[in-house]
Amino acid sequence: MLQELFEEHRALLNRFFDRIDCHQVEKVLEKILGCKGVVLLTGIGKSGYIAQKIATTFSSIGTRSFFLSPTDALHGDIGFVSPADLFLVFSKSGESEELVALLPHVRKRGAYIIGCICDPHSRLARGSDLAVVLPIDKELCPHDLAPTTSTAAQLIFGDCLAVALMRAKKFSRSDFAANHPAGFLGRRITLKVSDLMLQGNEIPLCHPDQKLIEALHELSSKRCGCLLVVGEAQQLLGIFTDGDLRRAIESIGPGFLQCKIADIMTPSPKKIEPGVLAFDAMRQMEEEPTRPVTVLPVVEGEKVIGLLRMHDILQAGLH
Repeated sequence: MLQELFEEHRALLNRFFDRIDCHQVEKVLEKILGCKGVVLLTGIGKSGYIAQKIATTFSSIGTRSFFLSPTDALHGDIGFVSPADLFLVFSKSGESEELVALLPHVRKRGAYIIGCICDPHSRLARGSDLAVVLPIDKELCPHDLAPTTSTAAQLIFGDCLAVALMRAKKFSRSDFAANHPAGFLGRRITLKVSDLMLQGNEIPLCHPDQKLIEALHELSSKRCGCLLVVGEAQQLLGIFTDGDLRRAIESIGPGFLQCKIADIMTPSPKKIEPGVLAFDAMRQMEEEPTRPVTVLPVVEGEKVIGLLRMHDILQAGLH
C-alpha cells in the first residue's frame, strides 16, 4: 500500500513542478529581496503551520521574518505592520474567512500582499497585490480533504524561496553558524580543531634519537595512544602509535626497547591545522575505513601546537 501511495504522491507533485509559474515565483523572490521592512507570513490551519516553518527558515538565513496569526492580527497585533513590510498569505482555497477579513486591514497599513494559493479565482487571489498559484490536481487524501499534497507544495515553494534567498545574498557557512550557535548544527559549523585539541604539557612528545625505553613513560602517562616525534624546532617528523609498538614487538623481539624512535616511527603522518572545523577533521580521520585514524597532530606551519583525538570529537557530540 505505501509503495502505491509514494508513487501517487510523486505523480501529484510532478504535476505541481510541471505547472508552477516560475516567472511569478521570481517576482516573489524579487519582492522579498527588495523588502525594507519585515517579511510577515500568515495562514490558517495546516497552511498556518507551513507558514510558521517558512518564517523560521527565513529568519535562520538572515531574512527578517515572523509568523503572524490571522486571529491575533485582527485583535491588535496588526498594529506593528508598516508600509515597508511584505505580507505572504498561505491558503489552499484562498477563501478562509479569517484571511479574507484580514486583507483590507493589511492594505490600510500599506504592506504589500502576496497570496500563495491553489485557486487563482479565489477572493484571496483577487485581493492580493501579487498572487502566485501553487497548482495541485488533488490531495493525496482518498477523500481529497486532508491537506497533504497542498501542504507539500507550500513547503517546497517556501524552501526553494529560502535557498534562492541564500544564493542571492551569498549567505555563507559562517553566516549560518552565527545564526545557529547551539545544537548539533551549531557545533558542526563553529567548533574548530583549536577548540578541542590538547595543548602544552598535554601533548605527548618525544625526539627521534630517543630510545623507546626512554619514551615509554611519556607514552603511558599522557594516555593518548601515541607520541608525536618532533625536531629541535618542534617540527613534526613522525608519529609513534600503540600499533607501531605492537609491530616493533612482533618484528624485533626482546630488544625492541633499545630501538631508536626514528627507526620504528611512522614518518610523514597525517596532520591538520588549528583553524579547520572539527567536523571536517573527523571526516579526514574516517576517510579510510580500513585504516582508521584516531589522533591527528595539529601543526601551525611545521610546528606542532596540539593533538586532536577522535575521543574529544565524539565527546563534543559531532558524530
